[in-house]
Amino acid sequence: MLTRKQLNLLNFIRSHLQEHGYPPNFDEMAIALNIKSKSGIHRYIIALEERGFIRRLAYRSRAIEVIKLPETLVENTKVNFQPSVIDKGNIQPLKEKTTNTIPSHTPRPVNTCSQDVPMMGRIAAGAPTDAISEIWHDISVPGFMIESGYNHYALEIQGDSMIDAGINDGDTVVIAKTSSAKNGDIVVAMIKDYEATLKKFYHRGSKIELRAANSAYDSKFLPAHQVEIQGRLVGLMRTY
Repeated sequence: MLTRKQLNLLNFIRSHLQEHGYPPNFDEMAIALNIKSKSGIHRYIIALEERGFIRRLAYRSRAIEVIKLPETLVENTKVNFQPSVIDKGNIQPLKEKTTNTIPSHTPRPVNTCSQDVPMMGRIAAGAPTDAISEIWHDISVPGFMIESGYNHYALEIQGDSMIDAGINDGDTVVIAKTSSAKNGDIVVAMIKDYEATLKKFYHRGSKIELRAANSAYDSKFLPAHQVEIQGRLVGLMRTY
């Protein structure tokens, strides 16, 4: 699984190789991703190498090979929607991230038809885990869980931090994609641009509280700029 910046970097390296025949240097990567520190780039390079997407050749200067690409880059016909952790599958590493204006919550219409939505992997209901970035497959979701005016995706729960809200390890949650939330909403939150978790959301002045629904877990209080809302919980499915 890749974060948005890891995916942006992989796509930039691939594009540079295709255009110039050799990989970019760290300065070019830092400019493309708008990252001031070369150590940050080095961390993303290591993450891509550890996940098997690139290979560095120690005996050649700045030699990087792209070994594979995520499904989101090679099967564009399948990608009608993805959470913004991968910028909807359209990688734009040179543009600054923007926040969309999302309409306020509106009552969902009754819908008896099922709808296929992308299953995007696992989400931590416990300690944050690496961000989701690849579609596993599509799943059928009951129509009454679909909110009009929103795109949706599904995630498999990993952990027990939300059990008091009726969300158990192994459950499938349905998420309406939005970048805004109200106090008390259960949201998919990106932390520091590389970790994802499912928690209750609260504004606390200049900070955001991400609260578990399990007394065994402490709340996290983070500066607002370190938290990005990726969606709001609208449904839950469970198998026995």
